[in-house]
Amino acid sequence: MAAIQPRPASPLQPSLRVRASRSPIDAEAPNLAVATNNGHGDWAAVLTRISVGRTVLDYAPNDTIFMQGQPADAVYFLLRGKVRLAVATQEGKEAIVATLASGEFFGEGCLAGQPVRMATAIALSESSLTRVEKPMMVRMLHEEPRLAELFVSHLVTRIIRYEADFIDQMFNSSEKRLARMLLLLSHFGKDSTSETVVAGVNQEHLAQMVGTTRSRINLFMNRFRRRGFIDYNSEAGLTVHRGLLTVLHD
Repeated sequence: MAAIQPRPASPLQPSLRVRASRSPIDAEAPNLAVATNNGHGDWAAVLTRISVGRTVLDYAPNDTIFMQGQPADAVYFLLRGKVRLAVATQEGKEAIVATLASGEFFGEGCLAGQPVRMATAIALSESSLTRVEKPMMVRMLHEEPRLAELFVSHLVTRIIRYEADFIDQMFNSSEKRLARMLLLLSHFGKDSTSETVVAGVNQEHLAQMVGTTRSRINLFMNRFRRRGFIDYNSEAGLTVHRGLLTVLHD
């Protein structure tokens, strides 16, 4: 099958700002102390040991980090902000693969021999990332036990998530799958009362991720709103409330 050609870069790409690769990670480090939902601890302390082949990058909302089809030559660690991974067909149909928050990494396929990017990565908000070139990442995984431990733990957690996604798709109703997807997209935690769903996700995207039609998504979203499980307005976007958890147990 012919390789999917990369699409033109985002017009906002020039807003990319690059900081010195040898400078320590300072202001963003506290964000990683709460390393997402898996509690893996502080990535920043480990990443600062990399003196060569590491670049700290800043992106504005909607900036393209890399595109599907481009060479896979580095791993990215998300220090601050949110990133969306999406895959497109040659016909232009697009599906969201994942949304990532502070403390997560992506682009690790290059370490397993993946020659080109299988998805496009786009910043959903003001974001700061550390880019580690493939040769240095391979070396650090061999030389830094702490980095290897965090890396493997994160990958295992991701595999568990994919297994849960598969079970959810096989056995749960469309309504429950939507509720679970909204909770995941908002990065809803055990102590959360309400969280905002990442920007740029519409009902068509949700239909693709849940595996149903847009009309069904619209039906369930209206039902959730009437029951007070979600709120939506043009300024704040879509907000998920704790009550949505009850849908998973109905």
